[in-house]
Amino acid sequence: MTEPSEEAPNPFPKVTVVGAGTMGAGIAQVCAQAGCEVVLNDVGEEALERGMNGIAAFLDKGVQRGKVQPSDRDAALARLTTSTDLAAAAATADLVIEAVPEHLDLKRKIFAAVAGAAREDAVLATNTSSLSLAAIFDGIAAPRRCLGMHFFNPVPIMALLEIVQPEAADPQIVATVRDFAGRLGKEPIVVKDSPGFATSRLGVCLGLEAIRMVEAGVASAEDIDKAMELGYRHPMGPLRLTDLVGLDVRLAIADYLAKELQSPVFEPPALMRAMVAEGKLGKKSGQGFYDWSES
Repeated sequence: MTEPSEEAPNPFPKVTVVGAGTMGAGIAQVCAQAGCEVVLNDVGEEALERGMNGIAAFLDKGVQRGKVQPSDRDAALARLTTSTDLAAAAATADLVIEAVPEHLDLKRKIFAAVAGAAREDAVLATNTSSLSLAAIFDGIAAPRRCLGMHFFNPVPIMALLEIVQPEAADPQIVATVRDFAGRLGKEPIVVKDSPGFATSRLGVCLGLEAIRMVEAGVASAEDIDKAMELGYRHPMGPLRLTDLVGLDVRLAIADYLAKELQSPVFEPPALMRAMVAEGKLGKKSGQGFYDWSES
């Protein structure tokens, strides 16, 4: 796990994370470990329970490996609370981070509710990996406080935070979030609000080409991944990564990028569409380019 930095005062002592799935729970965890009081919000108690159980299990594993002190685990868990009331959760936050599925209408609905409940000086951030921030925040009052905070899975381990800066964002707020990234133990980059930003645009492009190579029989999935891991020092090959992200998620992003960028580079291969149609979504379904059934 990346060690958080506490050199500067915390600009966001109270954080609300909307969405208790894998990403939301991970974001809530790193914020709590960084000393923030965190409210984890979702629509149902069952989702919140899963999220909290996942956080506790991750911290317990960190203790077992000697990466987290038991006292730090207990302190982080004590800073976490849950809520199914979005307005109440947003009302007291200095920073609201949305981490729900990649559906534009859903994100816009959430931010309309958040903007109506949050303080005027609260910063509003989306964890979207590719959607237009201009579209997500369209119509929100005080767009200067809105930006993207794109974390990577698993959040407590991955070092990168991609900060996405829309045209209307206040540069000082972007700078404050960049400093906050260090407190979370993250290395930030700042990119413009462009389709796919930097990471998804490059990562999806590489993943799609790897799928085309499997489709054409160039090499096995294992050997294509090994080529990138050993030849280019990638920590994980593009096909294994696609399995972890989910073929359905990657397909939706590819379709979006193909439309927005008008580029055949992002047109999903027929093999990818067929696998999604067959329910071969990667790790979450047990089968993708790899067999995950015993993982």
